[in-house]
Amino acid sequence: QLQLVESGGGLVQPGGSLRLSCEASGFSLYNHAIGWFRQAPGKEREGVSCISSGDGDGTTYYLDSVKGRFTISRDNAKNTVYLQMNSLKPEDTARYYCAKEAIWCYNGNFYYASSMMDSWGQGTLVTVSS
Repeated sequence: QLQLVESGGGLVQPGGSLRLSCEASGFSLYNHAIGWFRQAPGKEREGVSCISSGDGDGTTYYLDSVKGRFTISRDNAKNTVYLQMNSLKPEDTARYYCAKEAIWCYNGNFYYASSMMDSWGQGTLVTVSS
């Protein structure tokens, strides 16, 4: 079964850190750009970060509100993409998802076709609260 599984969320105090993982099963992540998305209660899902495919142009992209705090990386040997989140803020509270379909990450930009993204995993919940 081809799937992406998110993990690593939890409850953390403001200023804390978490590392999210997006592990692929049934296929190699190397050939795919991967995007991280989040959806807070009552809000639209938004693209947070992306990383180009292993043979891509090396693009990593960050939403302005997370620049300098989040870092995306891939470990091809472990078939996993990570999102390191530091200096977390209450407004980072959301369920986080990773995706490979209908996304493009190149030339320093992150493109995705929301209308084509109809299959999501369970995500991982991040709660930033004191």
